[in-house]
Amino acid sequence: MKPLASIILAALTVAAFNTHAKLNVVATLPDYGAIAEEVGGDKIKVTAIARGTEDQHFVDARPSFVRVLNQADLLIEGGADLEIGWLPPLVNNARNPKILANSPGHVILSRYLRLLEVPTVTVDRSMGDVHPYGNPHFTLDPANGKIIASRLAEAFGALDAANAEFYRANAGKFNERLDKKLAEWTGLMSPFRGTKVVTYHKSFDYLLERFGLVLAGTIEPKPGIEPSPSYISSLIPRLKSEDVKLILMESFRPHKTPEYVAQAIGGKLLLLPGSVGGNEKVTDYIAVFDYNVAQIVAALKPSK
Repeated sequence: MKPLASIILAALTVAAFNTHAKLNVVATLPDYGAIAEEVGGDKIKVTAIARGTEDQHFVDARPSFVRVLNQADLLIEGGADLEIGWLPPLVNNARNPKILANSPGHVILSRYLRLLEVPTVTVDRSMGDVHPYGNPHFTLDPANGKIIASRLAEAFGALDAANAEFYRANAGKFNERLDKKLAEWTGLMSPFRGTKVVTYHKSFDYLLERFGLVLAGTIEPKPGIEPSPSYISSLIPRLKSEDVKLILMESFRPHKTPEYVAQAIGGKLLLLPGSVGGNEKVTDYIAVFDYNVAQIVAALKPSK
């Protein structure tokens, strides 16, 4: 019979192994992290670097993120240069060969998706903050969430073959839920197909395309460029002539100018979460669309 101390030590060793056996996953953005949690379940630990309440282009690259990345088994980034201003120094300083570019532990999601607005001409700074590989805000099309889930299941399974079927099954369940919700959201939005709207930045283009809304203009004259008074003075009469009544933007962007434009055109300004955690009601990926669709439908419904 084994001594009690040996039994306790063995139990602690097994517990420690089980804890460390979890894949340590770091996601640049909360949407990627939320989908990773759906797929990975209790087999992974997920840390998201950016918060849903901050501009994804300009995340504060805190030194604590270097330690997080140093311990990662897998890094998920969007790519298409969305994180170009803050992620590379963190990865370089982390000195973790598992997550270097083109390693099995570094997933760049934009490689597996059809991106909107891929430039057909050479991009330069005179065009503003135009992404040379296309619009990187692809998580705002829920159909892309399905592709992301399937790709993450493959990536997790490659690193953790013993649980590969678990990851595939979870991705399948998540995608089934998304399909049902997508049909629901499409039905709610269908009466408003063709409606023209304005956004602050080109953040919501994938959402608009998915549900048949039309982008009539942006508060920014060019991506990443703050509007001038002369630009706004020319924008307002054009929006009035096209009977545009709705402006969409994230809450972290400046409010003063879009509020002025909304008042001038007799329209509404909606502050919508662009990602998970964008407000306190949006705690997972599906909730992003539940919230945004409900807000848009309520704003566009004719007054009784």
